[in-house]
Amino acid sequence: MKAKTKLLTSLLIFILASSTAHADEWTQDKLDSRRAIANNSNPPERLKPIHELPPLKSNEGIIRRVRLSDDTKAVALTFDMCELDTTTTGCDMNVINFLRERNIPATLFMGGKWMRTHSRRVKQIMNEGIFEIANHNWSHGNCALLSDDGLRSQILWTQAEYELLREEAGIDAGDDVPLLFRLPYGRSSERALKIIAELGLRVIQWDVAAEAGDNTNLNRAKKSAKRVAKMTRPGSILLFHANLVPKGTLNLLRELVNELETDGYIFVSVSELLTMGEPETVRDGYFTTPKDNYALDKKYGIDGTGRKNRFTGKQ
Repeated sequence: MKAKTKLLTSLLIFILASSTAHADEWTQDKLDSRRAIANNSNPPERLKPIHELPPLKSNEGIIRRVRLSDDTKAVALTFDMCELDTTTTGCDMNVINFLRERNIPATLFMGGKWMRTHSRRVKQIMNEGIFEIANHNWSHGNCALLSDDGLRSQILWTQAEYELLREEAGIDAGDDVPLLFRLPYGRSSERALKIIAELGLRVIQWDVAAEAGDNTNLNRAKKSAKRVAKMTRPGSILLFHANLVPKGTLNLLRELVNELETDGYIFVSVSELLTMGEPETVRDGYFTTPKDNYALDKKYGIDGTGRKNRFTGKQ
């Protein structure tokens, strides 16, 4: 009897240890911090994806929200995860874990270079069914400023990096590549929209820029959540970040989810939201009012990547 009890105790300890180890795999650690991993500005191992998308039949423009066809109070939470060519940013696993624990679908717009920096996290996320991964350019290149070749490379390098990480994770990707694209800085041009459509990607922006300032203070986060909840409508696409820029995103997200759920909202991926109604589009991207992002053209290098020399895709 003692031997049997000892065996059961050992088995219980093993199960608990395994469960804890699995949880620990998702716990934020030092390597998730900003600039914790050395910067690598080299191109990806493969410059084009094996599976390239067919061109879109029409250039619909920039989708800000979806006009729903019924009374469903559905919204899409989106998170940008990106970095410049000149530096590395973090991975906010606290945000990712909150979404996992609450089983909340979300669309993650990842930069290709960021994917490579945080490859272990991306491979974990790829195995979570509630997350949709989308394209956010290689190194946050400003689509209004990049050359044609530079823009194509920023997009295709990211598609290729996605495939490479799927292969490393042992996931049979088939012809699976991201289908959605987000404009860095929300900036574009008619020329850029034409190229993006030719590469087969739909451009997704937002109608609610959720983050404003530092929300590390819980009282501020609660006030911010109430403000954002008032801005949200059925069919809204909400913009957040999960690269530890800005600060306090988890506090804001937690409070906002509670606000919206209390008001009867449900959360879906962007792709699912697009099946539920008619996209509302614009031809020129912005945060909250037209042209409110033009000043960013001069802030982050010659083409938004942080570089002093132009990104050409031939580096």
